Amino acid sequence: MKKTFPIILLFFFISNTNGQQLDSISNHKKLSYKSFILPSALIGSGALLLNSQFNRDNQEKSNSLFGSNFHTQVDNVTVFVPLIQIYAGELLGFTPKNTIKHRTIDVITANTLSYILVTILKNSVKSTRPDGSDRLSFPSGHTAIAFTNAALLYQEYKDANFWYASSGFVFATATGILRIANNKHFSSDVLAGAGIGLASGILVSHYNPLQKLHFGKKKKGTAFVYPQLGNQIGFGMLIQPRF
Repeated sequence: MKKTFPIILLFFFISNTNGQQLDSISNHKKLSYKSFILPSALIGSGALLLNSQFNRDNQEKSNSLFGSNFHTQVDNVTVFVPLIQIYAGELLGFTPKNTIKHRTIDVITANTLSYILVTILKNSVKSTRPDGSDRLSFPSGHTAIAFTNAALLYQEYKDANFWYASSGFVFATATGILRIANNKHFSSDVLAGAGIGLASGILVSHYNPLQKLHFGKKKKGTAFVYPQLGNQIGFGMLIQPRF
């Protein structure tokens, strides 16, 4: 328990400091290296812990804490809560920073970037999962997606309601902890995934070249982003133009 406690504390530190980190970033029109200190620290920590004895010991402590046969599907739900919150906030009476079109483009771009980075690393590192099911352990895709959308959520609603805007980090952190508890990921995988997700969300929320594209005449329509679950998580989108 002593070895798992620092990791759990670190996750709470991430949840509590992300708001301060992103808030200071949002006060600058241009990104600087300071914007990526926290994401870099998380990714670096994950890389350092990869294949370490501490990593393995922490997993054993986690299995002892939650039980060797522990299994839940809750992490397949919490991973998408921040995404849902991005759209639900307006329905709850909070004023988002951007239009639904802007939010949708940011969501698609940021999650695509995060997914690509995670996929490249998974297939390059080829780290075996704690349960031995495959060699796609590092980094955690669930954690990356959850933190990507938590970062976007914060940017959208921080001026309307700080607590709602920050709540996405609670679900993102819970996703990471449950991935460890489910014996699907080591702590290193989750830390790196959180860093990738934060970096993707921060980058796209401040600079998204797709926002500048215009596809012919402006037409009103609806767009809906939905999660896809399988061996790997992903997203789909339905677009219904109105002519």
